Amino acid sequence: MKRIILSFAIPLSLLILISSCNKEEDYELVFDDTEFETTDWTDATHSKSADPDFDEVFDDNSVKRLDFVISKERWEGMLTDMENTYGSFGSGSGGGGGLLETDDKPIFVPGDVYYNGKQWYKVGLRFKGNSSLQSSWGSGIMKLSFKIDFDEFEDEYPQIDNQRFYGFKKFSLKNNFNDASQLREKVGGDIFRNAGLAAPHTAFYTLYVDHGDGPEYFGLYTLVEEVDNTVIKTQFSNNDGNLYKPDGTGASFADGTFSEDVFEKKTNEDEADWTDIKNLFSILHDDSRTTNPATWRSDLESVFDTETFLKYLAVNTVIQNWDTYGRMTHNYFLYNNPDNNLLTWIPWDNNEALESGKMGGSYALNFSGLSSSAWPLIGFLYSDDVYKSKYDAYVFEVAIDAFNANTMESLYTSYAALIEPYATTERAGFTFLNGAASFQSAITTLKNHAVSRTAAVNDYL
Repeated sequence: MKRIILSFAIPLSLLILISSCNKEEDYELVFDDTEFETTDWTDATHSKSADPDFDEVFDDNSVKRLDFVISKERWEGMLTDMENTYGSFGSGSGGGGGLLETDDKPIFVPGDVYYNGKQWYKVGLRFKGNSSLQSSWGSGIMKLSFKIDFDEFEDEYPQIDNQRFYGFKKFSLKNNFNDASQLREKVGGDIFRNAGLAAPHTAFYTLYVDHGDGPEYFGLYTLVEEVDNTVIKTQFSNNDGNLYKPDGTGASFADGTFSEDVFEKKTNEDEADWTDIKNLFSILHDDSRTTNPATWRSDLESVFDTETFLKYLAVNTVIQNWDTYGRMTHNYFLYNNPDNNLLTWIPWDNNEALESGKMGGSYALNFSGLSSSAWPLIGFLYSDDVYKSKYDAYVFEVAIDAFNANTMESLYTSYAALIEPYATTERAGFTFLNGAASFQSAITTLKNHAVSRTAAVNDYL
């Protein structure tokens, strides 16, 4: 076990003690900087009693600014932790020839967050991501994604008990990795929600970080609403159900691959009950699928929201998003909606959407080349005539509505004009752009993609 102890006094000092034996990492943080007053605190801006203010936080028509202030010692602790896991900064992906497989998450440290002239105190801040984090770090790009949790350290700092940011407890602040347009994360979320699916809100923010030498421009980011916070609270009438964030082999739903570890619980963690997931596995692979399809569909629809999944599948395949179920065993949530006791699909992580993709690329609209046994939620439902008919109807609906080519061209034009001054002024070492021209080229590519997908839908139908 590796233990990092961060001890802060006045003046601040950092003591890092490292001992290792297992892959698991445990971080114990001890603080001596607890004397402060929360002078900017108001009920509307900081209190748990405030309803989430979506208009303030997720404004589609502006680019807002966040400032992080992290002490020099704490920042160095974050970087040291990254080096211990991924190797030296700029030394290549994962510090070697490929990405590392690790369950270790970067450490949280307390820092202050400033927005619109107000301060939020001792907020939990950490780097986040998997391949995007490793690749950015290994490439020497300090524009890293962050996880923000406003009451992560409330036990250490009682003054911030239940601290919120306009009603929100936490966010992901995503770095638009490998996206010269900087629009995919934002637009992907827009499309899913415009199609009537539960999905996170998103908004553009610039980030400045002061880690001891004054504020530095880290670039243009996309702020993303967290599913286990306000998505299930505001987009469902009841947020008491089981929420899972699957990741790993069993997340494919292939026969015999179920594992509790793969279906990480984000709610009701103390209840060691995965019956709802096990039931889905059992019914999905029941022989009645081929011997009595009507019974199979009825049984499946008693545990799984097939309508939501088929609509999601239509959206995801029309817009082309390869970095999720069907190619990868991650980047989705399942929520057992208490209103109907059905496991409901929630999309997540769209920075690789709206392009043909890598790792074999996005599937064709008829899923040619997909292994049904490897990805049964797609293969089994698409091979069923009733479900295929519903999927086809959703494909048509998506193409004329949520992903209408003319609407998308206007949206891309509007968003590009909004973010261009911030995207094209990112600094070397804090950007994925190869100059300002690459930004405009990426916008053109997105517009052409929307037109090509309309043609693909017409050909398919």
